[in-house]
Amino acid sequence: MKAKESAASFFALHGQEYPSGQFSVNRLEEFGCNTTNLPSNRRDFYKISLITQGGGILSYSDKSIRIEGACLSFMNPMIPYSWEPLTAQQAGYFCLFREDFIDAHLKNGSLAQSPLFKTGGNHIFFPGKGQLDFLRQIFENMLREMNSGYINKQELLKSYVQIIMHEALKMQPPDTYYQAGNASQRISKLFAELLERQFPLDPPHQVIRLKNANEFAEHLAVHTNHLNRALKETTGKTTTEWISEKITAEAKALLLHSNCDIAEIGYCLGFEHASNFNIFFKKQTGQTPNQFRKAVVSIS
Repeated sequence: MKAKESAASFFALHGQEYPSGQFSVNRLEEFGCNTTNLPSNRRDFYKISLITQGGGILSYSDKSIRIEGACLSFMNPMIPYSWEPLTAQQAGYFCLFREDFIDAHLKNGSLAQSPLFKTGGNHIFFPGKGQLDFLRQIFENMLREMNSGYINKQELLKSYVQIIMHEALKMQPPDTYYQAGNASQRISKLFAELLERQFPLDPPHQVIRLKNANEFAEHLAVHTNHLNRALKETTGKTTTEWISEKITAEAKALLLHSNCDIAEIGYCLGFEHASNFNIFFKKQTGQTPNQFRKAVVSIS
């Protein structure tokens, strides 16, 4: 599958609809070596992969690990990752799902905050022989249920995902990671990637997930002051300055290229009230959003 293929076209390829909460499970060998980069709509999908045969280098955030043999991995849409195969023969399974596929009890507020998916958490595990056999059977069960006519199969699939997560929590994370750069550089890189991955937005239904320094720090599992010091040291700007600049740039793009009203744009950018968005935008640009939009229209 080509890297540019969208998540929607991925599901369409398999004859599935693309409703809210869609789930898909597949055998790795049916798609070649590049499936760890799927789908390209990275803001939407969580992914669990079980490699049963083959080797490669799995990189995510600022870490890389060499995989030789069985490996279970968890990735969320906010974490950049890639797979570099080192062997021609690759076998295993992967499942894709959006956050609303998982019920509130399992999410415990947000699936991204699970230690299995959270940025800075443990995402890679090496199952033993017995664990591998058990996990392989769970994926085979999910494949069978995807093609069944069982009326409650979505609930059963959710249960299988939960079982996989619990099995992972029993395992010890690997200690063979490789990290580049000093701590401040690593944190700054992670922050920049998280910030970039929230944009561009598709209003009026898509809203940024992380809006302020505290939320970014929590997602990165560091103290807000630590994140701020790291960014100041490596970039000369504070966390708030980086966030404000990015939100301002996105606000300008939406005011210029979308038909959404001011309140809708402000809400998508994390402002519950249009007045707060107006104050923020004027402080950053010297104009209100409406003045900015009208000025551009009059020039064009």
